[in-house]
Amino acid sequence: MRGGKTFKMVYMALLVAFAVAVHTVEAAIPVPIPVPGAKLGLANIITLLAIVFYGCRSGLIVASLRSIVGSLIIGNFMGFGFYLSFSGAVASSLMMSLFMYPYNRRKVSLISVSLAGAVTFNIVQLALAAALVQNFVLFRGYLPLLLLLAVPTGFFTGLAAIFLEKTAGHAGLGIDRSLNISGNIGARSGKATGFWG
Repeated sequence: MRGGKTFKMVYMALLVAFAVAVHTVEAAIPVPIPVPGAKLGLANIITLLAIVFYGCRSGLIVASLRSIVGSLIIGNFMGFGFYLSFSGAVASSLMMSLFMYPYNRRKVSLISVSLAGAVTFNIVQLALAAALVQNFVLFRGYLPLLLLLAVPTGFFTGLAAIFLEKTAGHAGLGIDRSLNISGNIGARSGKATGFWG
């Protein structure tokens, strides 16, 4: 059991490191759409993997740490952009965690889980921005564009998560959410613990 917890800590540290790296690189990539707060959402791939592997709590940890550490590297910690990024990341993690319930019962795919997270991220981020600047016309004007952007980004994030999940299984990592290092990650088993991982 202790070995399993150690492996989980190592994998979680790697996931956080990858998420921070992707978050930092993504911040430097200009999005070819003139919409405030628009992002490619690549860091959500890592958050989604953390949720798939270890549950909601681990996904929230990865999302929170990536926003905090990433903002420290970028230099906008506790700034306007940080609050938008942090709130969107946490809200999207919670929504993706909720969608894991039908996913584990083979009702939806990881693409649907990812799309739900992308839409939630954009809505929460835009709503907070509108509240902070006290201009809700901003929310009404930009929401359709951000929702339109959420479809391709969420779709790509879901595809990437599916690919990485299968790749991890073929590599023999065998990450199991019930406590971690057993079985094939590629197959959804009934061993998953509760909603909170």
